Amino acid sequence: MNINPFANEQLIQHRNMTQSQKRNINSTREGVVVNSFVKDNEVSLSNLKDTFIISDDTSMPAQLYKDNQIVDKKLLPLSTVALGVMGAIAGLTGFVRYSAKASKNLAKEKWLPAVTRNVNLSKETSQVIYQMVQSPNSKTFIAGAGVLTLSAMAFMGKTFFDGYKDIWVKRKEANIQKNLQENLIAVETQSFSGKMQIIRSMLSKYTKEFEGFLNPPEEKPNTPFGRKTFAQFAFSANENFDPSQREMPKAKGVNNFGNILLGIGTLVGIVGLGFLSLKNLTKSKMHLQESLENTKKAISQIVKTSTNETKSSDAENLEHMFVEIENAKGIKEFVKEQILALNWTDKEKADFEKKVIEKIETSTTKVNPNIGGDGTPKPAFNSFVDDYKAFFYNWLLDTSNPQFGLLFGGITGITAIGYGGKLAGEALKEVQVKKINAQTELDLQKRLVSTELRNFKAKKDSAINPLVKEFYKQVDSGKRTKDELKTMAENILFEVKNGPPFVYS
Repeated sequence: MNINPFANEQLIQHRNMTQSQKRNINSTREGVVVNSFVKDNEVSLSNLKDTFIISDDTSMPAQLYKDNQIVDKKLLPLSTVALGVMGAIAGLTGFVRYSAKASKNLAKEKWLPAVTRNVNLSKETSQVIYQMVQSPNSKTFIAGAGVLTLSAMAFMGKTFFDGYKDIWVKRKEANIQKNLQENLIAVETQSFSGKMQIIRSMLSKYTKEFEGFLNPPEEKPNTPFGRKTFAQFAFSANENFDPSQREMPKAKGVNNFGNILLGIGTLVGIVGLGFLSLKNLTKSKMHLQESLENTKKAISQIVKTSTNETKSSDAENLEHMFVEIENAKGIKEFVKEQILALNWTDKEKADFEKKVIEKIETSTTKVNPNIGGDGTPKPAFNSFVDDYKAFFYNWLLDTSNPQFGLLFGGITGITAIGYGGKLAGEALKEVQVKKINAQTELDLQKRLVSTELRNFKAKKDSAINPLVKEFYKQVDSGKRTKDELKTMAENILFEVKNGPPFVYS
């Protein structure tokens, strides 16, 4: 261990000094500092400019002076909505007024028919309650209680298995996320090490360049310090630090010739299909005309052969066929002509003609009473049940019928198996999708490493290049000493190592 005897002697002397002696020696040192730096006659920031690489003339960014005004339009949508709603209400009341006016003098045969309110009991539980209210007896009570109990059991079973599925999927998802995060460690490490390598590469590059300026080689005497010119720097600054990190070549454009062929083929296909559609419509019209003529011939045949014995059936058939061709041209004249040729009495002909013409001109018809009721505007109840519990209800109503029990067992079993299979399939699908999504995310992060490194390098260059340009300006000006240039170079290297963008961001 090397010991400086002079330093030890100073420490011993400082320890042996009195308080007044220590104050005096400190005052002497403060005076030297003040006289040397604070009271220096020459006031200059040149050293500070070298330290912080301050340029003589750097303008502020143009975006600094932009003042984009914000227009408050928050009340405009509220006003638009309010006026729009009130306008819609006003339009609706106008429509009601016009509808009442239009219906005032409308012919009776044009009126819309009255509609029965059909209440469809599509759920077995609703049908069970209706039966117990409508027909309260021991059978409906026992069957209803059984169906409600089965419904409760099915609901609780469904709730349990749905919860079990969600828990199983969540556990699998947790494992998938853990594996993803484990795999992302290597990806993030690769990105981190890449950024550190970029910094080391830039430090190595600029250190070699600056050393060339500060210690120029003897074989380049005509170039001061062997330095680069502005043009040389501008060219070299665009060079990438590593060929492996260069931008990937852009994909070649799509062949235009193929697009042209595709467009021509599409146009030909559209025209051809349009022509085929028109041809089909023309043939359909021909077929419809043939069917119309055949119906007219059948009507004429019935009219010729109609007798008193076949009058009733003939009237029904003729009415049906007249309505079938009601859109034919000149249908009213045809109807009058055919009815006039019937071998009926004049009153029968007149009544039948009036009935047919009225039916042809009537815009609507009544719905089948078995489906829609009799047209009375009162509630009607129907039960069209598609539920496995309906078979349980039927079996409880008549337990002596073994087929009801077999139907219930078979359909309930299929329903349970179907739901269980659907639940299992959905669970497996969700887990598999999460696995694939996690793998896709991992692949994406791996692909983004090069992008992130290029982004880091570009931002680093944008922060360092202005400083290096300023360094080259000072070199070209020849006004700086080597010590001053060395200070600037050291600070540039410090900025490369510790400046933004930061490795940990």
